[in-house]
Amino acid sequence: MTDHPSPRTLSMDIGGSFLKVALLNSHGKMIGSSEKIHTPYPCTPSILIQTLEPLIHAFPKFDRVSIGFPGVVRENKIITAPHFDYKSWKNYDLGIVLTQKWKHPVRILNDAEVQGLAAIRKNKLELVVTLGTGVGTALFYNGILMPHLELAHHPIAANKTYNEYLGDQVLKKIGKHPWNQRIKKMIITLQTLLNFDFLFLGGGNARHIRIPLPSNALCISNELGLLGGFFLWTNFQSFDLTSFKSLNAYSIASKKDARGIHY
Repeated sequence: MTDHPSPRTLSMDIGGSFLKVALLNSHGKMIGSSEKIHTPYPCTPSILIQTLEPLIHAFPKFDRVSIGFPGVVRENKIITAPHFDYKSWKNYDLGIVLTQKWKHPVRILNDAEVQGLAAIRKNKLELVVTLGTGVGTALFYNGILMPHLELAHHPIAANKTYNEYLGDQVLKKIGKHPWNQRIKKMIITLQTLLNFDFLFLGGGNARHIRIPLPSNALCISNELGLLGGFFLWTNFQSFDLTSFKSLNAYSIASKKDARGIHY
């Protein structure tokens, strides 16, 4: 392998169907080709880490690790992992475990959010929807990552969630044409719900979209799920819930009646 200047980022895309890994140079470009293997099931933390080991050894020279994970992630900790073994993943500090094991710093974010970091134009309200084993979403405002919403588990039609309505098993069961009509309904629903300015459709099944898209929508390469790992190290901005809470607390505290009583 030709030597590349540091820092080199080992970027991982943990999916419900595949585990993908690529090495990125100091400018975020892919070095060589990516590697992938099937996601193991059951997928507990120990099984996932063990499965990732051969992929790590395929890329011996790296300085840091980025991981896109299919669930709610906060401060490199897994809050939920709906596609995997739920109980064993709840509040699992994957970032610390992997940093200690691999002796390199590790940063983790929701997989749709990682893909979004590589796709967005940092202009107004941008929504990223990934279509794969399930449905992932990420929302950005002027390039700032908004709090994560698990829309995949919210009903969209006939008491079916987005996952149950548009997931990979559904695509295989009902076929591409009916599935595309559901994609059309999804776009209309999300436009009404969020009033996004631009929509990016990614994930492995975005390649099956055949319907004409609105002028403010675009299909993106699933490769961005790996390339986005570079941006976890570029000081991207995310919405600070702590500051928002403090700001509101200050606003509430500043409201007093004539007797000095807060209201």
